[in-house]
Amino acid sequence: MSSESSEPDPTQEKLWYVLKVQTNRERTIRDALLKKVRLEGLEDCFGEIMIPSEKVVDTRSGKARELERKLFPGYIMINMILNDETWYLVRDTGGVGDFAGAAGKPMPMEQYEVDRMLGKAEEDATSAPKVKIEFATGDVVKIREGTFEEFEGTIEGIDEHNGKISVLIEIFGRSTPVELDHWQVESV
Repeated sequence: MSSESSEPDPTQEKLWYVLKVQTNRERTIRDALLKKVRLEGLEDCFGEIMIPSEKVVDTRSGKARELERKLFPGYIMINMILNDETWYLVRDTGGVGDFAGAAGKPMPMEQYEVDRMLGKAEEDATSAPKVKIEFATGDVVKIREGTFEEFEGTIEGIDEHNGKISVLIEIFGRSTPVELDHWQVESV
């Protein structure tokens, strides 16, 4: 009888991996993974398990609601020591498709990718949420409220942090930029 230990090898470091999971089940799959890690006593082999997301403000019928939007639907980032035991624990969790990688071998994320993702997550946690704006630069819109009501123009810029858009309108034969709240315009 072999005396295999589930103790992590102290020489191994935790690396970040990307898991392909069922879309719209990311949170329940993450919770299931955390529960299995606790039940198996493998907390030393696992670090953070996160769903990359950002906060956005969605304004519908005049009411602003803060929502969390997934940056990569269907994917979870997991920080872990990869060995047979941890690999099977993750793969046997319902809803987990596979690790992102090549030729069936899980590939850890590059450090610059991890830094960018973690920097993004920290930035979003401390900064104000973005406003969800349904328009894009170049769209033609009609101003429905304010000083320039009934004017039509082209969107020149969008500021999601403040919920403002810059619209180029024609006044006295000249294109003039006007800054408006996103809810003051409608699609033409």
